[in-house]
Amino acid sequence: MKVILKIVVVAAALWASTKLVDGIAVTADTTAKQIATLLAVALIFGLVNAIIKPVIKTVGCAFYVVTLGLFALIVNAALLLLTSWLAEKLDLPFHVSGFWAAFWGAIVVGVISWVLNMILGDD
Repeated sequence: MKVILKIVVVAAALWASTKLVDGIAVTADTTAKQIATLLAVALIFGLVNAIIKPVIKTVGCAFYVVTLGLFALIVNAALLLLTSWLAEKLDLPFHVSGFWAAFWGAIVVGVISWVLNMILGDD
């Protein structure tokens, strides 16, 4: 149940990023397809973060220290771009148009996910 709630939270954050950030879009034609796309992309984003982010943190540890953690913003943007690329390969109508859209989208997703986890409880 906890995993499903996390996927829904990330899907809600991704939806918000499509509304707040130019360059991030879900192009599905119906609301049901948009919801299904956002849930699928949230699952992909979760898998990308679970598998690739720890490797990047380990390899790029020095960059995190030197930049006082700001390198994490670059990593999160890159992971969102990777998620967009994977969604495209899976024929999902989700697209992030470039680095800056991914950068601001990653910030929006991070902040909204954090707020929703605070409200819903993050055990």
